[in-house]
Amino acid sequence: MDTKAINGLFENSIVLPNSDSRDRLGRLVGMDGKINRLKNTISILINPTGLKSWMEKNHPEAPNLLTSVLRRPPLVILAGDVGSGKTELAETIGDAVARQENVDITLLPLSLSSRGQGRVGEMTQLVTAAFEEAFNQAAKLKTSSGPARGGVILLVDEADALAQSRESEQMHHEDRAGVNAFIRGIDRLANARLPITVIMCTNRLNALDPAVRRRAADIVEFQRPDDNQRNHILAKAFADIGFKNSDLQELVTATGKSTKGYGFTYSDLTQRLIPAIILDAYPNKPIEPSRAIQLAKAMSPTPPFNDK
Repeated sequence: MDTKAINGLFENSIVLPNSDSRDRLGRLVGMDGKINRLKNTISILINPTGLKSWMEKNHPEAPNLLTSVLRRPPLVILAGDVGSGKTELAETIGDAVARQENVDITLLPLSLSSRGQGRVGEMTQLVTAAFEEAFNQAAKLKTSSGPARGGVILLVDEADALAQSRESEQMHHEDRAGVNAFIRGIDRLANARLPITVIMCTNRLNALDPAVRRRAADIVEFQRPDDNQRNHILAKAFADIGFKNSDLQELVTATGKSTKGYGFTYSDLTQRLIPAIILDAYPNKPIEPSRAIQLAKAMSPTPPFNDK
């Protein structure tokens, strides 16, 4: 496959750390646990020497603990409802890893065009080429001893479009071949022990091929924000402009579970509601809590994705 075709496999490849990714990651309030968990998982996959040093210092008598962690394939799956923040986290977590490990991390977001046009052999060829390019970039960063000189994150958004279960009777032969190529790519990365992690994001965890799920070093599931998380998000936006605790609590209630049985997503709050409140007041009046609450009550949350 020529250079132009390979370049077209990835969208907006960037090198981390950078200030934009740091700021975006910082805006993911209420996700500290997931951020820390994912950061540490990727850090160990990219730079296992850090874990080895920690084990030698804290648990030198238990070498098997180290083996159980380091044998895992370099794959992490982020699964959850639409608007839950998984893609934003996947796109920015490399910044935290880069800062923690003091190395550059190259983010390679796989383009959905990698699914091809359905021509025989095309999907397999594209997936193979994407893994080959990621492999080659990571191989240049591996050292014979000591920490890697950098790392690579291969990001696969809407992963069920590329790695759906081969158990489906309706699955086309070409799609099955593409999933096989995807699994071979993961296994090749795992065997080479390169400084690389594959992050897969999906709304449909149950649609992923079981062999892909079995290979995941971690599966992080995302839900809609609870009352405390919504309060955190809304307080960060409005507490400094005079909203009282009672006002924020009314907003929390208005954005919680309705008669439909579901509440606002992260993106409903940060990309729809908060901008709507600001733009409703702009340019002639200040933001008023009563009006903000009114707007929240009038806005419907995004319906859940049906993972069947």
